Amino acid sequence: MLGTDTVRSAEEAGHDVVPVAHEDLDVTDAGAVERLVSAERPEALVNCAAWTDVDGAEEDLEGAMDVNAIGAGALAAAAAAVECKVIYPSTDYVFDGTKAEPYVESDQVRPLSVYGQSKLAGEVETAKENPRHFIVRSSWLFGTAGRNFVETMLTFASDHGEVVVVKDQVGSPTYTGHLAEGIVRLLDWQDFGIHHIASDGQCSWYEFALEIFKQAGVECRALSATTDMLGRKAPRPAYSVLGSERRESIRLPHWHDGLSAFLAQRAKAGAGR
Repeated sequence: MLGTDTVRSAEEAGHDVVPVAHEDLDVTDAGAVERLVSAERPEALVNCAAWTDVDGAEEDLEGAMDVNAIGAGALAAAAAAVECKVIYPSTDYVFDGTKAEPYVESDQVRPLSVYGQSKLAGEVETAKENPRHFIVRSSWLFGTAGRNFVETMLTFASDHGEVVVVKDQVGSPTYTGHLAEGIVRLLDWQDFGIHHIASDGQCSWYEFALEIFKQAGVECRALSATTDMLGRKAPRPAYSVLGSERRESIRLPHWHDGLSAFLAQRAKAGAGR
């Protein structure tokens, strides 16, 4: 999802891009990673490979760590060997959600879930292996090239006409098209380290669902529930809005605008099919 939009944004910005899909490279195979990166010798490497099944990670710590941490370290090391920058997209789930205001880059990390732990380990491995690194934490991603919350809500509206959504988790839904543009801008920077880049504004998943139905012009009865009522395997932070303390930071449009851009892109893709 993020990888597809990053390729498109980088090409539109005039970069020569070498897209590498999952079937082209196993990021947990350090030898294969080293051979590919040394052959291409890129100026920048954006690591969009990730284990993103938050609940599934609770039952497969090794699998999540292999991709999100060990694979991230292999990519960062291979990039360092050819003096290449590396960008590692990370997550708001590295925080525990107990803060009452947006998390900034220097805030204490304390992931609640295996997924969050694996992404934090990926941050550590990336920074350890390559000093020329950008760690980009973002929040609640949705895009047209993968499974996401917006598509799930629209499917429920079409198939059931009713949905139950949690109201006690608050974050910033971020359209991957906008995040990809931010990542591509970051390619020209030298301000290495952790960057928080997420949509402006905040909402609960329940409020997000209501806005989805409103903008999409569909009828669906939305019922609110607490996290405990839904009984998900992985714990989630109750509040994970991201802010930045950097003097120069990349700001993304409001999540309302991200949703509008997503729906427009989705309609365009549907018309093309």
